[in-house]
Order: sequence, then C-alpha cells, then structure tokens
Amino acid sequence: MMLIRYLSQIGKYFLMLKEIFNKQTKWPVMKSLILKEIDDLIIDSLGIVCFISFFIGGVVAIQTALNLTNPLIPKYLIGFATRQSVILEFAPTFISVIMAGKMGSYITSSIGTMRVTEQIDALEVMGVNSLNYLVFPKIIALLMYPFVIGISMFLGIFGGWMACAYGGFSTGADFIMGAQKDFIPFHITYAFIKTLIFAMLLATIPSFHGYYMKGGALEVGKASTISFVWTSVTIILLNYILTQLLLG
Repeated sequence: MMLIRYLSQIGKYFLMLKEIFNKQTKWPVMKSLILKEIDDLIIDSLGIVCFISFFIGGVVAIQTALNLTNPLIPKYLIGFATRQSVILEFAPTFISVIMAGKMGSYITSSIGTMRVTEQIDALEVMGVNSLNYLVFPKIIALLMYPFVIGISMFLGIFGGWMACAYGGFSTGADFIMGAQKDFIPFHITYAFIKTLIFAMLLATIPSFHGYYMKGGALEVGKASTISFVWTSVTIILLNYILTQLLLG
C-alpha cells in the first residue's frame, strides 16, 4: 500500500514537471518574478554558503594535517586532499543538502501559504497556469546555482590554505602545490553537472510539497519538514548514481 502511494506521488511529481512548461506566463510578468526569485534564493543564500564553506575547508585541512603523522608523507598532500574533498563532494553535495533546508523550506512554506490562503485558486480562476507562474521562475533562478557552488569551492580551498598557513600545519606554498598537483579539469565539470541536477531538485521537490499540500497553517510546517527530508534523500541518492556514471 505504501509502495503504491509513493509511486503515485512520483507520477504526480512528473506530471507537475510537464505542467510547469505549459501555457507560459507573459514575459514582462515572468521577468519580474525571476528577478525576485534570484534575490530570494541565490543572493540571500550567499552569506551562509560563504561562511560554511570557508570554515569547513579549514576543518578538512586541519583534520588531514593531524592525520599525516608519518614524517615521510609530504605536506603538500594536505592541499591535495582539501581540493579533492571540496570540489568533488563538499561544495556540490553538502552545500546542496544545506540549501534543501534553507531554500526548500522557504519555497514550500511560501507556496503552501498561498495554497492555504486560496491565492493559488485565485490564479487558476483568472486563467493563469499557477504551476508555471510559481515554479518556473524558481527553476530559471536556480540556473545560477552553479555560481554559488563555484564561490563555495573557492572559499573552501581558501579556508584550507588559511588554516594551514596560519595554523602552522604546513607552509602556504606547500598547500598551493598540493592544490595544483594532478588536477583533473573534468572534476570541475562533474561537480557542475551534479550542481545543475541538484538545482532542479531544489526548485521542484519543495514546490511539489507546497503546491499539493492540504490543511492549514500547521500542515505548512509539516510540508516544509517533509520536503527537506525528501529533497535531501533524493540529492544523496542521485549523488551516488551520478558519481558511478561520471567517475566510475
């Protein structure tokens, strides 16, 4: 019974994706909606992303340095390990899970509140495709999400360099040498492919839970929690699949 319910929800989600791209809202209206979503979802997320990235990069570098106890192991490995950790997993995946909480709860609660207060019904009565009006601007705004992840990568590696150079674990030159060693450009491509797919999930799964919720104000909070859980689970599952496909 539970399996049928999950399959029904997945089918409903894909039907929602199809409906988002039908009957487009007029461009002058859509442009202002997209700019608002860029401000709410991208610009407002930069502060928390920068803060977390800088300090997690530092922690990764310190943990690596503390575990390199053998004097025969070169110190530049600290920079190498920090770069690999930040670019391959931390920036695209860990930040996306955090954004599932920040962006996801905002999207679900804002659309859910519109559902509770019957604003979505009013849009439908006026002949507007409410899914296109509400969700499409979020998808377009989150096309800028790789820009956020690019900043996260830079600050993560920079935080590692600061921790090493000023914490006395190795010299700044050693860290930079490690960060440049055996660099594979495809790893950046892999990270941004993941990021774009995660951006689509961040825009649509919370929107789905907000749009189709039933009840009152209490259910808006419950829908936000459920959307965070399912967005995080989907991101982690897809991360595993994409890693196998692209790097396996």
